This record gives sequence, C-alpha cells and structure tokens, in this order.
Amino acid sequence: MKIAITGGLGFIGGALAKTLAVAGHEVVIIARAKREQAGNSTGEIRVVGLDDEAKLAAAFAGCDAVAHCAGINREIGPQTYAAVHVDGTRNVVNAARQAGVRKVVFLSFLRARSDCGSAYHESKWAAEEIVRGCGLDYTILKPGVIYGRGDHMLDHLSRAFYTFPIFALVGMRDQLIRPTAVEDICRVLAAALVEGRLSRETVAVVGPEELTLRAAVKRVAGVVNRRPWMFAMPLAFHYAFGWFCERVMRVPLVALAQVRILSEGIVEPLPPCPFVSDDLAPRRKFTEEQIRHGLPDPAPFGVNDLRWCAAGK
Repeated sequence: MKIAITGGLGFIGGALAKTLAVAGHEVVIIARAKREQAGNSTGEIRVVGLDDEAKLAAAFAGCDAVAHCAGINREIGPQTYAAVHVDGTRNVVNAARQAGVRKVVFLSFLRARSDCGSAYHESKWAAEEIVRGCGLDYTILKPGVIYGRGDHMLDHLSRAFYTFPIFALVGMRDQLIRPTAVEDICRVLAAALVEGRLSRETVAVVGPEELTLRAAVKRVAGVVNRRPWMFAMPLAFHYAFGWFCERVMRVPLVALAQVRILSEGIVEPLPPCPFVSDDLAPRRKFTEEQIRHGLPDPAPFGVNDLRWCAAGK
C-alpha cells in the first residue's frame, strides 16, 4: 500500500513511517519543513504545510490511506491550535477526498473534548468531529502519554534530572497515568491503515500499566541514576512556569497544555469511548528496559535550548 503521513518527521509520525516501510509499504512523508533527521527518513518527503489544500491533494495522489499525525502542544505565531488542529485537519480530509484516498486515520488525544476551557483539548475535539463527518472511512485513536526514543516525556525528564537537583510534581494531588510505548501506538495505527481495522470507530489507546505520575518520574530517575528531591507544587506555579518555558525555550520543558493534561490524569477517555480491542491493546509495560530503550543520549539543558540561540544559528 501507499500511505501518506502528516507530521511524518515528528516523533510518532517518524516511528510510524519506519514501521510501515519495514513491512514493505510505500510511505509519503508530509512535513512543513525538512529537518536534520530527514536524511534518516524512510519515505519520500513532500514539504507541504497543512494550510495548502491543493498541495496536500497533490501529495496524497495515488495514496490508499492517510495517517494524520501532525499536531502541536503550544502555539507559536500563526501556528495556533485552531490553524493546525482544526483548519489543518479540514484541509487534510478535503485533500484526501480530492485525491481519492479511501481511509483517514487521525491521532487525537485521550481527553480531547469540547467546552472544557483548554484550547488544546477543544481543538483536538473539533478535529475529531471533522474526521467523523468527512464521508470517508476513518479511524480516530485517542492515546494518552506516549513515550519512546525522540519523545518529549523521556527526553525532558532525563535532561531535567541531569540539570536540576529538584523536581516539582504537577499539582498537590498525584494523578494517574498509563504510559504507552510508541511501538504499540504504531501497531494500532498500522492495523487501521493497512488491515482496515477499526473502521469508522473512535477508540482510546492506553498502556497496560497504571501508576502515579510520581512513580513514573521516580522510575525514569532511577534508570538515569539520579535522585532528585521531588515535591508537589500548586497548579498556579506550573502554569506560570509553562508560560515562561514557552517563551524562552525552543522545545519547552513543560508547555501550558501539558500542565492541563497532567493535572487531570491520563487514564480514562473523555467523553467516554471504547478502548481498543484486546488483540490490539498495548502490551509493553513502563519497565526499566523500555525506559532505557527510549532515552536520549545523556545531556543537561543548555543555552542551545533557548529560542534566541536557536534562531541565531
């Protein structure tokens, strides 16, 4: 099969591209711009923004399916949640119809919903509604925290441990999470794209192990041989810290949307929807081996992580 992947140079899109290529499928990678890792990509790269419906349609030509994995967790200039998640998704499904694509698989978020006071959650929900009403065969996956090599979770946690002797937990109440390995997410995505599974379904996908955020953080700290002093801090502190990080860091240590996500816990879907079937359900637990496999090279945060330093390169 020939499959296009939006966000194909990102963490999940890149992992999916490799999964599909190894299985012998032809992959078209849709990316807003080429990146350093483009040389290691496993498919044809088409530099197309989500705002250009005509170019998306041309890039989708001849494709059997589209995996819509592009998304943002903070807004920068014209890259707003409305522009990327809502308008971008509308352009993707319109382009898919024009190109004769048979199926669209959309990667949403576990607790994406309307009227909740979070622009991130609400824009992801609006995108889900666009996909459900697109007239094509579709699958919507609603995952929680996804981890693996090149993610934000393990990358930022480990680098924070190499930088700071302390770690502030989000909120005064420890919330539950179910970390999901990117390999398991890619397996579900591939089943929907290639095997026609989960047709016209919206399903939640979470990892097999439920643990507190504190326990997950401690587990990562143990793998990198660090013992930071952990303590809870009010949400107001984290929202202020997230606001600061978004303005000074290339990739924020924590973004405002992530504070909201962690403050709610990431275990149950909202609004309620079925979990993925047992044969496709994630099996990889958040073990030391899994964590070690997904860790980046040991490094602290430095000046190159600041936005103005990156802009000056």
